Amino acid sequence: QNMSDAMAILHKLQTGLDVNVKFTGVRVFEYTPECIVFDLLDIPLYHGWLVDPQVADIVKAVGNCSYNQLVEKIISCKQSDNSELVSEGFVAEQFLNNTATQLTYHGLCELTSAVQEGELCVFFRNNHFSTMTKYKGQLYLLVTDQGFLTEEKVVWESLHNVDGDGNFCDSEFHLRPPSDPETVYRGQQDQIDQDYLMALSLQQEQQNQDINWEQIPEGISDLELAKKLQEEEDRRASQYYQEQEQAAAQAQQVQGPASPASGRQSGSNERKRKEPREKEREKEKNSCVLL
Repeated sequence: QNMSDAMAILHKLQTGLDVNVKFTGVRVFEYTPECIVFDLLDIPLYHGWLVDPQVADIVKAVGNCSYNQLVEKIISCKQSDNSELVSEGFVAEQFLNNTATQLTYHGLCELTSAVQEGELCVFFRNNHFSTMTKYKGQLYLLVTDQGFLTEEKVVWESLHNVDGDGNFCDSEFHLRPPSDPETVYRGQQDQIDQDYLMALSLQQEQQNQDINWEQIPEGISDLELAKKLQEEEDRRASQYYQEQEQAAAQAQQVQGPASPASGRQSGSNERKRKEPREKEREKEKNSCVLL
């Protein structure tokens, strides 16, 4: 059953997994079907967005809520007539605002003690999944931003504070500062923009591909349903090829006469112009000229 459930949600890896953290432990998540993938592959999943147990009012306000539940609780408390609930909702909202980086120092300490030396695991933060390991008691995240594409020596980034200001290291965990920090910064910003655009594109594509199941009548046979699904798939394929042809046509217009298509067309025109001349030459060879 676990294998079947995992296979059913693998396609969601293209758009992102539904992971909902709880603020009580670095490995405490609200159970969702997506978590089966990590369990099945025996990949530890961590986060560091924890409440400090020494701050009693925040502990009371957050409780055992997940992130989604806490957001709903804040909205509900704001609309309540009970001043105590309103105050509790305000404290919970302040906690989310003050920990917008989704990592607290208490969570960082818990992470450092929970992750085993040399362990390869996944770290969830700000809707991103990062490869994490521990080397000589220090946590490191695998560098994957586009800004480091040309930085061959930069492989890992240390995770030692909540501000994201880590030290870059090579594959042997030796310090390797980027050769051009400004280029890296621009690349990181480009990566953020591309991630956002990719998310929008995938979301739009998913919406376009969703079938309106409400329009399918009840009691429809499997054969009729298969025909409807095939028609929908054919429609998508036709739309895709039309878009590709339009893109190719636009590219041809931009390229002008130098494009291969226009080159082939001009070549055929040249052949057409040459044919009458060749016929005239043949007539000249076959004709008798009187002097």
